[in-house]
Amino acid sequence: MWARGIRQIPLPGKERFHRQLKGNIMKINGYRMIGLCAICVASLIVFSGCPVNEKSPMGFRLPEGDIEKGKAAFISLGCIQCHLVDGEQSMPEPAGARKVFVTLGGEVRRVKTYGQLVTSVINPSHDIERKYREQYVDDEGNSIMPDFSEKMTVREMIDIVEYLQAQYEVVIPDYPYDGYGPM
Repeated sequence: MWARGIRQIPLPGKERFHRQLKGNIMKINGYRMIGLCAICVASLIVFSGCPVNEKSPMGFRLPEGDIEKGKAAFISLGCIQCHLVDGEQSMPEPAGARKVFVTLGGEVRRVKTYGQLVTSVINPSHDIERKYREQYVDDEGNSIMPDFSEKMTVREMIDIVEYLQAQYEVVIPDYPYDGYGPM
């Protein structure tokens, strides 16, 4: 049984080998079946969680905007009274002292989507950032941003959103990483 100092291990019998092989195949097929079931359940959750009804944004898309016209509308509608655009050097000074000071644009860790910006312009109370909830809401918890739905044209809103979206830069946080995970 010893050849040049190495012990030879006898091969398992043919029957035992086939039993092990069949068991391994059954394990693989079992894992495939579990994976397939998981995909089916996930699909059901995703598709059943997004019902299409009369309020669904599905299919909603506005035409392309014009950045320069958006900047002009931002100024003419008085947005500069409360908002500063990060990195924008050519904005005029507001007519009076700012009572509200909200900076738009700049570096963010998450994308500001087109839909989020449209909603922020036409329905500012829908989602107020945590850092502004204490200062810039009324007694009922609504944003103190005025309602522009009667003062702003659809074209102005489209252009303002195009202008604002161009002002954001998504940055990836710099986490210490050694190749195996966070340090």
